[in-house]
Amino acid sequence: MKFAKFNIIVFILFSSWIGVAQQLPQFTQYMYNTISINPAYAGSRETLSVVGLHRSQWVGLEGGPTTQTLSVHAPLRNDKIGLGLSFINDELGYQNFSYLYADFSYTIRVTENSELAFGMKAGFTSYALDPDFQLSEANDPVIFGFEDRWKPNIGAGAYWHSDKWYVGLSAPRILNTDYTGEENFEALERVSYYLIGGYVFDLSESTKFKPAMMLKATNGAPLSYDLTANFLFHEKFWIGGAYRFNEQAGALGGIADFQVSKQLRIGYAYEYPISDLRPYTSGTHEVLLMFEIFKSKRIKSPRYF
Repeated sequence: MKFAKFNIIVFILFSSWIGVAQQLPQFTQYMYNTISINPAYAGSRETLSVVGLHRSQWVGLEGGPTTQTLSVHAPLRNDKIGLGLSFINDELGYQNFSYLYADFSYTIRVTENSELAFGMKAGFTSYALDPDFQLSEANDPVIFGFEDRWKPNIGAGAYWHSDKWYVGLSAPRILNTDYTGEENFEALERVSYYLIGGYVFDLSESTKFKPAMMLKATNGAPLSYDLTANFLFHEKFWIGGAYRFNEQAGALGGIADFQVSKQLRIGYAYEYPISDLRPYTSGTHEVLLMFEIFKSKRIKSPRYF
C-alpha cells in the first residue's frame, strides 16, 4: 500500500526518535459527546442515551484522521448513580488508537436548581501500526511489527449543572502510558485536562441561544480552545458556528442539529482549517446520531446539553 506524502510528514512529526504524544480525538460537536471526555456526565440526561459519531478530518489528504465513537449511558433507579460505556476508534495515517472505557458517576444536589456529579472512568487503550505501512526513508525495525497492545488507564471528572447551564472539569486519561515498550520509539498517552461550560439564554418563547466553550490542556502540547454558539428554534432545530484555535492551527465550522422525534436526533458539522493545510483539503465532516429511550417517569426538563 502506498501512502501520500502527507503520511511521510506525519511520520516525521509524530514518530521522531524523541517520541509521540498521543491526544484524544477532537470533535466539532464536543458538547453532545461529553461522556467521551468526562465520566461525571454519565446519567445526566435522565434517560438511556446512545450517541454515535463519525468524523472525517482533512478530506482530500490520504491518511487524514478518521474517528468513530459509540457511547451508551443512563442513570440507575435512584438517579444518583450513572453508568456508561464508550468506544472510540481513531486512525491517523499508519497509526490506530482504540479506546474502550466504562464510566461511573455519583450525583449530589447542591442547590434547589443545580446538581454536582463526580465521575470515574476506567478501561483500556489499544495502539497499533498499519502492517502495510512502508517508508523507504526509515527502514528501521523499531517501527515495524507492532501488534495490538491494550493498556489500562483511568480518568476522573466533575460536572456541575442546572437546567440552563453547565461547567465541567476532567482528565479522562491520567496515566502516562507507553504502548511500544521501546526505548527509541515511544507512543505516549499524555494527560489531558478539559474545562467545559455552556449556558442557555431564552431570547423568546420559540428561540434560545446557547454559547459553549472547551479548553483543553495537554502535557507537551499547546492549549486548545473551542468556542461554539448555537440558536435553537421551536425546540427542534439547532444551528450555529464553531471556532477552534491554538498556537499551531485553527478551524472555523458550522453546526446543524435536528430533533427528528423525541427519541432521535441528527447532527452535522463542517469544519475548515485556517492553517497551512488549507490548500490540501476540502475540510472536515462530522455526523452525529443520538437515540434516547424514555421511561414512564417524566423528564424534569428539556435537555439542552
